[in-house]
Amino acid sequence: MTVQLPSLPWTGDASMSEYPPQTPGAVRMRSSMTAPGTSVRRRRVDQERRSELLGALEDLLLAEGFTTLTVDDMARRLHCSKATLYSVASSKEQLVIALTKHFFRQATEEIERAVDAVADPRLRISTYLAGVGTAMSRCSPAFYADMVSYAPTAAVYAANSDAAARRVRELIDSGVRAGTLRAVDGTFAGQLVALAIEGIQSGALLSPTGLSAGQAYTEMADLLLHGLSATLGPATD
Repeated sequence: MTVQLPSLPWTGDASMSEYPPQTPGAVRMRSSMTAPGTSVRRRRVDQERRSELLGALEDLLLAEGFTTLTVDDMARRLHCSKATLYSVASSKEQLVIALTKHFFRQATEEIERAVDAVADPRLRISTYLAGVGTAMSRCSPAFYADMVSYAPTAAVYAANSDAAARRVRELIDSGVRAGTLRAVDGTFAGQLVALAIEGIQSGALLSPTGLSAGQAYTEMADLLLHGLSATLGPATD
């Protein structure tokens, strides 16, 4: 979901703000215009509204992509003003980047909660990758194509893909230490996962198979769980 939310390795770069930076002068000016006793409430409402807009924007862009949508289109579809959208981010490009980070951050939190609820190290690996698959299945082909072709969002996706490979390696190492997974080289297995993720990201594993990114992650989870099982089943013809 490692990269850079504490204990959440599949995430957008948390060091990069989702919202445009504000100068000290702008903060002082806004504070001076806020009536006494209302500033805390006002900030809370603004933050809640931003969260609501990000959620609605996420649904819209994941379904339709973002290359062909203008800010006017977004405002009309979300039933808000352009000024309201610009309160979240200062341009269409920044809106798209904020949305992409928000998507991966929320997905990371959900995936890690699911992993934390599983005790069996084998199932923790499949739960993790299946969670990634479920999250990626929300991305329409249009959004996925836009995301990987636009450099800033492609960088967010690449960072999360790298973090996913590291997280799987950690889960493999933990399972080997617990004796529930075969004694494999966790680094090697992690690199295999990294190559598979790169193949998904580049499309090299999608076009020949006809799988979506979400389906490919789910298939990878099934293969890893089967291949890493500590107790092998009887051979079959």
